[in-house]
Amino acid sequence: MKYKKPKKVLVTGAQGQLGADMMELLKRKGITAVGYGKDQLDITNAEQVLEVIGYERPTHVVHAAAFTKVDEAEGERDKAYAINAFGTRNVAVAANKVGARLVYVSTDYVFDGRATTPYHEFARPRPMNVYGATKYEGENFVRNHHARAFIVRTSWVFGVHGPNFAKMILQLGHQQPELKVVHDQVGSPTYTVDLAEMILQLMVTERYGTYHVSNSGTCSWYEFACAIMEEAGLAVKVRPVPTSQFPRPARRPAFSALEGMALRLNGFPALRPWQEALRDFIARLPKD
Repeated sequence: MKYKKPKKVLVTGAQGQLGADMMELLKRKGITAVGYGKDQLDITNAEQVLEVIGYERPTHVVHAAAFTKVDEAEGERDKAYAINAFGTRNVAVAANKVGARLVYVSTDYVFDGRATTPYHEFARPRPMNVYGATKYEGENFVRNHHARAFIVRTSWVFGVHGPNFAKMILQLGHQQPELKVVHDQVGSPTYTVDLAEMILQLMVTERYGTYHVSNSGTCSWYEFACAIMEEAGLAVKVRPVPTSQFPRPARRPAFSALEGMALRLNGFPALRPWQEALRDFIARLPKD
């Protein structure tokens, strides 16, 4: 592989759970990094994106900014498409113009969940909700407007920064003696620290393409919640219930686990098991 240390990395969504860990990793590695949150950069404004990226002239762009509220996307379709599809186009066009390599963070929700084995990168996307559809259109804009790009699909992301399932379950575990969690949705948990490290490994190469990046192993939301309680030492009863008990605006894929075939075929290591990542996450959380 051809490695070249980034001279300057620009991160969109730098205040989000992945963006914050990405910025911490880059700074720890001694790599010049500039982060932009939604208050500093409106990715739906094509002229502003061109101006900011033209001014910063990064060698690499990690595009982590997104409209991620899955249920709200159903009722705010225009906003979701403006941010996730056209916003991504704007970033791709601007990154290409300054010659910067691009990493676009996508999602397991580009799939419909009908599979029974983990989805590899050559499986055909069929989004079943607005959020998944907008992220997939973002992928298409990247493919059409940037030749030196990495599309990184990830899933069930958890980390110290920002809201996520793991933090919500921990909070509820401190408040309630019993929790109900769905058992009929299966996926691949992904720790933001591990995801950021793999993104860095990818973007210093020229092995462009689509990659599935999640921690090794699969589980249901119920199994994930049980593991969180056990790791945190909380004596909370977790009851498995079907998705039908929690009706929500957006449909979720019943099975969206990811297989990192592209990582394997391109010589990259698999991420550690999600249980090990969860242990590190729990240890990293601020103690009350």
